[in-house]
Amino acid sequence: MLARRGIIRVLLAGVAAVLAVTGLAGCRTSPTVAAYVGNTQVSVAELDSAVAARQSADKAVAAFAQTDRAAFARQVLGLLVTQDVYAEVSRRYGVQVSDDTVRQRIAQLLTGSDPTQAYGQLAAKGIGRTDVFENVRQQLVRQELAAEKGLTGPLSESALRARYEQVKNDLAQREFGFITVPDQATGSSVLAALTADPAQYPTVAARYPGQYTIPALQPRTSAEIPSAFTSAVAAAAPNSGFVETVPQVGTVVVFVGKTVVPTFEEARAQLQQEASSTVDAAAQKLVDSVRSDLRVTVNPRYGVLKNGTVSEATGGPVTILGSAAASASATSGTTGTPGG
Repeated sequence: MLARRGIIRVLLAGVAAVLAVTGLAGCRTSPTVAAYVGNTQVSVAELDSAVAARQSADKAVAAFAQTDRAAFARQVLGLLVTQDVYAEVSRRYGVQVSDDTVRQRIAQLLTGSDPTQAYGQLAAKGIGRTDVFENVRQQLVRQELAAEKGLTGPLSESALRARYEQVKNDLAQREFGFITVPDQATGSSVLAALTADPAQYPTVAARYPGQYTIPALQPRTSAEIPSAFTSAVAAAAPNSGFVETVPQVGTVVVFVGKTVVPTFEEARAQLQQEASSTVDAAAQKLVDSVRSDLRVTVNPRYGVLKNGTVSEATGGPVTILGSAAASASATSGTTGTPGG
């Protein structure tokens, strides 16, 4: 099974493109206007107020802003422009998402997570709760837009089952474990015992505890196998193994158990996640088209538009947010992974 995307990435999906526009539009400039979005304006006063409000609402956001005030202003400007773009998307396509629906979605996303910790990680990147709320609203607008325009085909039962048939072998997992032993002779003896009776793996592993011993066989995809063992594991027959000397680790007995292919139902959540990403990308193209029609222009005081980002007028591009940090998938426990 593929790991569920981290809460930070899910909450901020799409923020990296908050000013994804096709280029500068005309010469609409005024010292009191920070950006033009179609017939709408983001005034300098509005931007200054939004910057101040975000800092006063969260000390962590304020600390982030202090590191580069100009960059933070550009970030907030990008968020305000995107909010105006989505307002036009909602108007043009007749899709609306209520505040209650947004709250329900955020609660769903935070299930099993510590909200304080999740929001704290976002605040450390200059993203406050107001921006999270608006970003989740925009994700839901894209979902409604996809449904309205008939783009949800990849989420149908038949499409999911067809996709499963295409990728089920890639989803296969092999039971995998390794045991660190004192020397080659011991390794050969341990491997012989495991080959004779794979069910004894936990008992045998318990005799050689340590950072680089996995106490029980674990199902892993090929991508999750340590790089030092990838080729050998792929070639290994079920219930077999090999002894390897790993630099700075020692002698390691690697054992490969059964190959397990998840059923469709076991893979359903992952398949739906993949399909949702495909649908979201299709809806995003419609949003991009609206943004292009609006001819977004940024006041040169704050920067210029270049390749979909706001850049400093005298320097290199400064991405409004960049890719949101994902919560790293970690193997439970403290067991190390040699050669990973």
